[in-house]
Amino acid sequence: MSIRLFNTLSREIEEFKPSGGNSVNLYTCGPTVYDTAHIGNLRSYIFADVLRRALQYNGYKVRWVMNITDVDDKTIKRSVEQYGSKATPKELREYTDKYFEEFKKDLEAVNIPTDSENITFIRVSDKIEEIKDFIKKLIKLGYAYKTGDGVYFSIETYQKKFGDYGGLVGPDFLEGKEVGARVKVDEYKKEDLSDFALWKKQDESDGNIFWEDEELGNGRPGWHIECSVINKVAFGGAPTDIHTGGVDLIFPHHTNEIAQSQPIYKPFVNHWSHNEHLLVDGKKMAKSEGNFYTLKDLEKEMPDAGMAFRYLTLLTNYRKQMNFTMTALKAAKSGLESLSNYRFNEPFQYVSDTNYEDAFREDLNDNLNTAGSLGVFYMLVGYKGVEPLADKMADTLGIKFLTPEKEAEIPPNVKELADEREKYRGSKQFVKADELRKEIDALGFIVEDTVKVESVVKIEESPEGPIIKPKK
Repeated sequence: MSIRLFNTLSREIEEFKPSGGNSVNLYTCGPTVYDTAHIGNLRSYIFADVLRRALQYNGYKVRWVMNITDVDDKTIKRSVEQYGSKATPKELREYTDKYFEEFKKDLEAVNIPTDSENITFIRVSDKIEEIKDFIKKLIKLGYAYKTGDGVYFSIETYQKKFGDYGGLVGPDFLEGKEVGARVKVDEYKKEDLSDFALWKKQDESDGNIFWEDEELGNGRPGWHIECSVINKVAFGGAPTDIHTGGVDLIFPHHTNEIAQSQPIYKPFVNHWSHNEHLLVDGKKMAKSEGNFYTLKDLEKEMPDAGMAFRYLTLLTNYRKQMNFTMTALKAAKSGLESLSNYRFNEPFQYVSDTNYEDAFREDLNDNLNTAGSLGVFYMLVGYKGVEPLADKMADTLGIKFLTPEKEAEIPPNVKELADEREKYRGSKQFVKADELRKEIDALGFIVEDTVKVESVVKIEESPEGPIIKPKK
């Protein structure tokens, strides 16, 4: 059975066919490492990771590459704010190192392994020379031109040759629009459609963060050209089979990637996959709304928050907006705990129905219907005879079972003290009972007295008597 995916460019669900036989070139637009990634960012990377796992589940060999944007308007601005106007590429690297390492820890927490066998990270700052060469080729071919403040891409020239600018947004994207003179900033709205910067000459606001070049002038690359070049470097000029990212990147970033790349090599990307936005309590996530979350924020609320968040994302198809709430996260954690308990507790009766895997694969290959696949997995886990299949499904979805907490063994002397204390409590000799409680406390244990009132029992209390727990 083949995997079928929605292609943003064709606006249809298509049967996926890689260009290199059994090998798949998968590219994901990575983070801009100027600050901590938020949970909306992480949803994009979990989606890409599930796609990678689904491709591998179907027998494909996947090379997954993710760029790390450590040179752009935001990273440079923050570096200059921290280091002052004397900041150089060295300080920029130091500043972005911190957030790159933090990002990798976040990926590991949501079970996206960051080892080189799983994913290749390519930093923009490591490919400046390749970016320069790419821009010079575009100038030579007539698609880019120099100005007093840098090098810009000519949409008019591109449109005369290819006629498809903005096709990723819609077939009539340019209808009724006039292309403005130039836009230097990395991010802009569709209404501000203009020739965009490939190379930005050294500016006072950038401090001393620039790279020397006689032909282009001292400066640094624009944002959009970076991904075009890294795609080409990563896959040796071969087509990118699948390019992923959030819907917010469709314009201008991915639209401009296509325009820059096709004059150099075509086809650039065969299949575009975009995940929808993550909302928080039904609203767009924003610091001004007080609903902005990073993974660290979630980890303050509960242990294993990363895995709970991953589980939560699987319940909504990547092409639909996901509404995050703390209540939903807690429910996801409970669901994950249930799965883990089913897996590690005494299994149910034996089953051998292989239709489980067929149903799992059918849902997964249907445009990554992860909720359906998760439902099949939930029905299967915990039965005898299918443990390897259950583990295979868990791995394909990226679910890492939570290890059940083992109750610490209570030493005999502590048990004796607790029993003796309970006798004193029963005879209402509370002073003596308190003395024994202190002895138990000194040994590193606490006694939680329980109270039974008819059929009402407090949470974590037992009607059978005191509970002894080791101190944490």
